[in-house]
Amino acid sequence: MSQLTRVGRESTSSIIARQLRAAIRDGEFEPGAQMGEAELAARFDVSRGTLREALQRLVEEGLLSGERHRGLFVRELSASDVQDVYVTRNAIEQAAARLILHGDRIGVADELAGVYDRMRSAVRRGDQRAVGAADVEFHELLVARSGSHRLMRMARTLLIETRMCIRALQDAYELPEELAAEHGALVGALRNGNEALVLGLIDAHMDDAVRRLTPGRGLHDPLPPLDPEPRAVGS
Repeated sequence: MSQLTRVGRESTSSIIARQLRAAIRDGEFEPGAQMGEAELAARFDVSRGTLREALQRLVEEGLLSGERHRGLFVRELSASDVQDVYVTRNAIEQAAARLILHGDRIGVADELAGVYDRMRSAVRRGDQRAVGAADVEFHELLVARSGSHRLMRMARTLLIETRMCIRALQDAYELPEELAAEHGALVGALRNGNEALVLGLIDAHMDDAVRRLTPGRGLHDPLPPLDPEPRAVGS
């Protein structure tokens, strides 16, 4: 224990990473946007070294990718990436739902119903931005109410990547009411405690998103082999 030291306040690079993560989530940096070191270092009033530490965190999280001699860019999700996001979300959200079903499922269903109502109101107003925000809020709340810190930690980056898909997903629904209805059905099944139906609805919801975003591909289709070597900043 002698090698352990007191934990200090949040580092500057961690604060910058958190702010950049939120900016990517909110669409301030679109997929494919270059993350210029000089501009960002000046914007945050920090050294390039500190900025690179923050950017490296986002590379490790899969939000940024490096191109040799060109720098770092907000990652553009391929069809395989989109499928992988929803495959992983499916596993996480089914695990969260199982925990909720054995806990305060009525209370959680009531909270989710509130988000669902806001989603329906946004659909009626034609406010796609609000529909997308409610969609992400619904799934974030589902995982958070499971009580599992680890599920929530895994879901956090995935939900940012989901926000990167949201605009395309909304365009893929000819009737936005269909998207809202899928969430309403899940609320009802959760309230009734029907585990098989809850898990089936989550699976169908994720599969439907994959098929709409990547025609010809389904949630359970094989994924390509992984590249085991992560890219480092500046590589």
